[in-house]
Amino acid sequence: MSTPEQKIKELGLKLPPAPKAIAVYKTALKVGNLVFISGHGPLREDKTLITGRVGQDLSLDEGKLAARQVGLAILATLRETFGSLDKIDRLVKTLGMVNSTNDFLDHPKVINGFSELMAEVFGPDAGIGTRSAVGMNVLPGNIAVEIECQFLLKDE
Repeated sequence: MSTPEQKIKELGLKLPPAPKAIAVYKTALKVGNLVFISGHGPLREDKTLITGRVGQDLSLDEGKLAARQVGLAILATLRETFGSLDKIDRLVKTLGMVNSTNDFLDHPKVINGFSELMAEVFGPDAGIGTRSAVGMNVLPGNIAVEIECQFLLKDE
């Protein structure tokens, strides 16, 4: 079975630069063996963000791709913080927020873009945790998706 770092290579994934805090907070915080990841947006390799409202500016599939891009940004933060994704034991909890119109009802399908990526990288058990997916009237900078989550680190 491949490690998360091997999976990144096998899947040909390109991680964006790890995002920096844009206000007064930490992007990642280790408490015991838990790692709390602050809300991340869909940061691309070129440092631009995917913006727009799902159901108006973006389709469901485009929103799902934005959620996957958030996952790549979170992986970049984890790698920068711990030096390797192989130090992560599992995903514990995800909160996915979708910038959407009032009549858009498929928030869980959008956040599947993130969840499917985590399952690909960490495996079908360790990559799937508990999850909430909700719609928001607006997100900072009009980003399409914001996700915060918690991971469990392997025992050292």
